[in-house]
Amino acid sequence: MAKTSFRILLLNLLTLIVLNGCIPQKETVYFQDHESRKNYQNPYGEQDGITEKYILRPNDALFIRVSTSNPLLSEFFNPGGNNQTTTTATSPLYTYPIDDDYNIDFPFVGTINLKNCNRTQATEKIREALLPYVTDAQLTVRLSNPSFIALGETSSRGRIAMGKDQVTIYEAIALAGDVRPFGKKRAVKIIRPTQEGSETFFVDLTDNNLVDSDHYYIYPNDIIYIRPMKAKTWGIGESFSFGVFSSVLAMYFTLNALFK
Repeated sequence: MAKTSFRILLLNLLTLIVLNGCIPQKETVYFQDHESRKNYQNPYGEQDGITEKYILRPNDALFIRVSTSNPLLSEFFNPGGNNQTTTTATSPLYTYPIDDDYNIDFPFVGTINLKNCNRTQATEKIREALLPYVTDAQLTVRLSNPSFIALGETSSRGRIAMGKDQVTIYEAIALAGDVRPFGKKRAVKIIRPTQEGSETFFVDLTDNNLVDSDHYYIYPNDIIYIRPMKAKTWGIGESFSFGVFSSVLAMYFTLNALFK
């Protein structure tokens, strides 16, 4: 009787491990229609804009290029020459870091404060600072190297370049190499630095309502954290690693032989 109970216990344990390694489709498929689910309520608000939501922060770096109708003035405000080969957004000749007081130090103009400014507002402030020197300045102002941080169950982790000031959450996930098989797509944590402190919210990558919602876009310096599913804590790996399974199975046969 004891031997039978022991076998049933081990078989139940093996069944539990196998079931934990099986991931339901609803946990993995993107862009699902959740509207038909019982008691579903859309957790997202309407999108009220895309661009210019990001407010510049200390340690950001701005690429600033000044063009005027006067080649000599253009040369004057673009130190290092007016050669087009040196005007990339990562060129240190045209990149200005924002310090802890939200200031940039612009050549021949001096300190320009950009607190509470988005990119458009920063452009206007820089244009105003240039008025005593030039009245027809054409400015190119953008973030030098916008990036976000990916942590947890993504193929690539760490700081990842965005290529533009904002990308969709799905673009960000693609840039990070997609979610690994045991990552929780339905509870992706986003931490967004703001001037009032960090804002934290969760998004469901499987919910089609996320598209074009108020949380559809990722902005520079956002942190994306994807937690592992419980199956991974059991030792079930991405390719359904049988580490725990084989150990329990070996124990079963060993103890079964001893009982015999």
